[in-house]
This record gives sequence, structure tokens and C-alpha cells, in this order.
Amino acid sequence: VQLQASGGGLVQAGGSLRLSCLASGLTFSRYLMGWFRQAPGKEREFVAISTRYAACVKDRFTVSRDVAKNTVYLQMNSLKPEDTAVYFCAAALRTSDSVSYAYNAELYKYWGQGTQVTVSS
Repeated sequence: VQLQASGGGLVQAGGSLRLSCLASGLTFSRYLMGWFRQAPGKEREFVAISTRYAACVKDRFTVSRDVAKNTVYLQMNSLKPEDTAVYFCAAALRTSDSVSYAYNAELYKYWGQGTQVTVSS
């Protein structure tokens, strides 16, 4: 299984970026795809799944997925300097309660390598 994240970069505050995560080696429809991030000196934190968002990104970030391309996207708008982090995509096998625990990194079996997002002020 491979999760390949891309799309990170340097952007000014207020700008936008779209991250992509290409999944291979798994049955995409059977997996819940989540996004996490880790800023320097901080713990990894949940960002979003398609139906649930961290409070700090709600109404600015949107998760979507293209099943035909085995790809999940994270559209990030109105970026802030505090959004600066390495962003990771992750895959968790869907279960009856996986959405309820989507914020928990331990739920996810597969992780991508991360892509750096830097927002300048």
C-alpha cells in the first residue's frame, strides 16, 4: 500500500493550496481517508475527513475524493500562518464507527510521507 501526498508549498496568508493524496495497493472505496498535520514542536493533529473537520479549519478546508483516480484532496482556502505544518494523508478501513473516531491517528493503518505547507504572513 502506498499513499503519495503532493501539492504542498509556500503561500502567502489568505492564499489557497490543494493537496492531493494518491492511494495505491488498496481498495479505495473500503477506506476512510483522513488528513492530519504536524507543526514543528507540536504533536500530530487531526485536520479533516470529508464529513468532519477540526474546528480550526472548518469553513476554510474541504476534503473531496475521486474514486476513479484513487485520490483524495484537501482544498485549503484562506490560509493562515498557523496552518504551517507537514500535512499527511492516512487510510483507515471503514467500520461502523470509524467516522466517529476519525480524529484518532491510531485508527489509521496507512500513512503517506507528508507534504510541507508553509504560510507566510
